[in-house]
Amino acid sequence: MNVKDFTQGNNFMLYNADCVEVARQLKDESVDFTIYSPPFSSLYTYSNDERDMGNCKSDDEFFIHFGYLIKEMYRTLRAGRLMAVHCMNLPSSKQNDGFIGVKDFRGDLIRAFQKAGFIFHSEVCIWKCPVVAMTRTKALGLLHKTIVKDSSMSRMGIPDYLIVMRKHGENTKPIKGALEYYVGDDVPAGFAKNERGDGSLFWTVESENATPIDIWQKYASPVWSDINPTRTLQYLNARSADDERHICPLQLDVIERAMQLWTAPNDVVFSPFTGIGSEGYVALQTGRKFIGTELKESYYELAKRNLSDAENITQGQLF
Repeated sequence: MNVKDFTQGNNFMLYNADCVEVARQLKDESVDFTIYSPPFSSLYTYSNDERDMGNCKSDDEFFIHFGYLIKEMYRTLRAGRLMAVHCMNLPSSKQNDGFIGVKDFRGDLIRAFQKAGFIFHSEVCIWKCPVVAMTRTKALGLLHKTIVKDSSMSRMGIPDYLIVMRKHGENTKPIKGALEYYVGDDVPAGFAKNERGDGSLFWTVESENATPIDIWQKYASPVWSDINPTRTLQYLNARSADDERHICPLQLDVIERAMQLWTAPNDVVFSPFTGIGSEGYVALQTGRKFIGTELKESYYELAKRNLSDAENITQGQLF
């Protein structure tokens, strides 16, 4: 296995290496939960490394490459447990695709996972502000002048999705217990604000009229409209202007809700695309173990620092 660098903490192992090669070294059913945001085919190019899945020529090439990892993620995941994947559908362009529209990347992912044996378990749509997207991308379909000129070319904004896949078999480690706290902006009535040492917020039951059921009813919604898109690790733990910024870091509240719902304390969480360490940071912060891989050296270095910070609020030699 070609490992450029490796860092081990009390509660985590982080590899600067190819995720497929690392995943092949993990034991069968040694992972309790997998969560990540994959490269969105060739939408973003993170590096010029031929091992970088974002550095592909076409969607077909991406899925051939990604398929090797899917096979390993299925093998290493515990029977009956879950994999949560953050994604979005992709805008097409005349230059790259021959037409202006939207490509069903979400559906392509689901079908690729099903082909490898996964069960399509659930999904949630994560609302995104179309005005922010219009300002950032200048997409033709979101511009008001398109409505005025020819509204047949107008479209809605593209949301994020968290698709959840399940491995066949019975879960022999049940995740028991009611939800203990809420994360998100639309806080149920009767909950009190709490602040962690890093400044992140969560809310716990305060009033006798509030219950953990209130949390579940919010989380069970098929649309999460109260996820703050700016509440990401790079804004929470930014150190200097010289630190490299991840192109599309996953929101911390999305990760934490997934941890609450589908993991238990001391579970092993795996992220094959660690980036700057968002999934690992939340895993460690909530008392889970973490295994991560990141190919890009600058992201790896920042992830290493972020995971070390997260360990300050956990204890114990777990590996």
